Amino acid sequence: MSSGAGFPINDLIRRRLQTSLVIVTLTLGVAATLFLILFSSRLGLGLTSSTGIFTLGLTSVFNQFILFIGLLVFLVGAILTSFIVMLMMAQRTRDFGLIKAAGCPNSLVGGYFMTELLTVTTVGCLLGTVIGFIADLAVSTVVFGGLSLGAWWYAPLVFILFFVLALFFGLQPIFKAAKLTAAEALSPASYYGLVVTGKQKALSRSALTIRVASRSMVRRISPVARIVVLLSVVFVLLTVSVAGGIIAKDTTTSWVEGTQNSNTVAIAYSGIADNYEALLAKFSGSSKDISDLNLSDPRFAISGAVSSKIEPLSCVVSVDSRLVLVQNVREVRSWTVYEGKEAWVGGQRDAEILVVGMNPAEMATDFVGKGRSLNQNGAMEAVIGDSVSLTMYSPDRNQQINLSDPLVEGMQIGSGEFDIVGLCVGSINNGYVAYVPVEGLINVTSAAGPNMLAVALNDSVDRITAIEEIRSTVQSIDPNLEVTDLQPAIAANKAFLGDTWQTVMFIPLLSLVSAAICIVSYMMLSIDEQRQEFTVLRAVGAKPKIIVNIAAFESGILLLSSFGVGISFGVIITLMILMANPIVTAATVASIAAWLVSALIIMFVLSLYPAFKLSKTGILQIGS
Repeated sequence: MSSGAGFPINDLIRRRLQTSLVIVTLTLGVAATLFLILFSSRLGLGLTSSTGIFTLGLTSVFNQFILFIGLLVFLVGAILTSFIVMLMMAQRTRDFGLIKAAGCPNSLVGGYFMTELLTVTTVGCLLGTVIGFIADLAVSTVVFGGLSLGAWWYAPLVFILFFVLALFFGLQPIFKAAKLTAAEALSPASYYGLVVTGKQKALSRSALTIRVASRSMVRRISPVARIVVLLSVVFVLLTVSVAGGIIAKDTTTSWVEGTQNSNTVAIAYSGIADNYEALLAKFSGSSKDISDLNLSDPRFAISGAVSSKIEPLSCVVSVDSRLVLVQNVREVRSWTVYEGKEAWVGGQRDAEILVVGMNPAEMATDFVGKGRSLNQNGAMEAVIGDSVSLTMYSPDRNQQINLSDPLVEGMQIGSGEFDIVGLCVGSINNGYVAYVPVEGLINVTSAAGPNMLAVALNDSVDRITAIEEIRSTVQSIDPNLEVTDLQPAIAANKAFLGDTWQTVMFIPLLSLVSAAICIVSYMMLSIDEQRQEFTVLRAVGAKPKIIVNIAAFESGILLLSSFGVGISFGVIITLMILMANPIVTAATVASIAAWLVSALIIMFVLSLYPAFKLSKTGILQIGS
């Protein structure tokens, strides 16, 4: 017999496919969990918090989504790890019996298989940790535009968690086998987990495939139940990540697009438009310098002659005269009746935010997510960004503010008070923004007039030519005015948001691959258990495809039942975690269905690999 250290390693090498499947499954489980934690920390989500990326409203959406995805990824990883490790060690029960029959003591046999378990678990967890780090570094380069090491201290925690989990479930079959006699360990009932081993009735020829596959599943109730639970959880994860991710991506992108027309250029004096562009770029984590300018300085006011010259140009759709200021604003509380008593709503909090005075008649889109847009009658109204709403206008027990609702409160800007009529996801200045009518903002501040023109271009014209035409027209009026293209900053925000959602949606694919490996391993065990029956069937004239047909029926039943359960619970969870008023189109539904059905088909085809392999084997080899 080989040395104590050599036998387990040689045995793992001999069983290359089974060993590889276990290691890959462990690796993907650890990698998916670690990557999710590291990626979340980069966004300031999950276990850590930061500012400078997204808005507080979008951060809340991502937090809620990633929380569910994280729990499901860990649950799937735990179930996958327990299943694949237990399956691996349970398959060694017969080997346990053979070695015991040869006279080897229990302690030595247990040491052999314990060494195998430790080797596979260590290699899988180490590879998963390394791959998780590599994936995080790759994403930091592509999405965040720079290579940097993430929150590495989470790696030991994830490693230890999965290592202990694998050991716990892997030791159970070893301890169970150690209590068996050599004869019991060699019995098919122990090796295959059979619960029905008695004689079966003769099979009907017309239903041969169904009867053989059904009997195989009935005889292995415990493994069948485990694989159904595993696949159900995987399909729940897949449904939540794909359906929720696609819908949330479309909805949040529409929010970001709503506050700023992507086909826009800004006209302003030196520094004003650059500051505006830098404030837009903060959404995607940019650290562009923002000049310390007195934005209300009369020298920055733009003459009405500029807009009157630009509006007639064929390349221009609209010209929105804006006043962009950084102001210290104050919450204006109000009274309401709460539980039969009069009570204050809100407090008297203040903050320094970006205030954008705009012409309501020239708004490109209705960007309000809750409430309504600004009226065109010049009323003293305001639409605030989500970050303002979640800070200045949210309950705060430390300040004894139990009731707070921005839509029934107001905002003091300068010397005037504005009624808050709507909430939006304002991507500029990370959502710390308020939109008000430009005339009202001029009246309550010391500004002499608009300090920026937001010019929406015609989509049908050449953009470069249009910008040059506008620039030459503007400079013929005032050479000090500059034309700044805002499209790159707006496009970068949309791309960053899209890349973030796609990255989150990619994580469950690792769990899907692990689940596919598990069902392949299960089908290998199932087909191995039926080798004698397949030998008899082939000997009496059955064609090789009977093996594939039986495996296809068994795999189809397992996958379809799991798919139905997983989709049902996945849809319920998706509806629970989605934001209000999600955008769902026919194309969205078709895309979601295509992803889920494709995953089902791929898993089904992969599960038939052991059957195809055995169907090409000769009769004598099948029974050996």
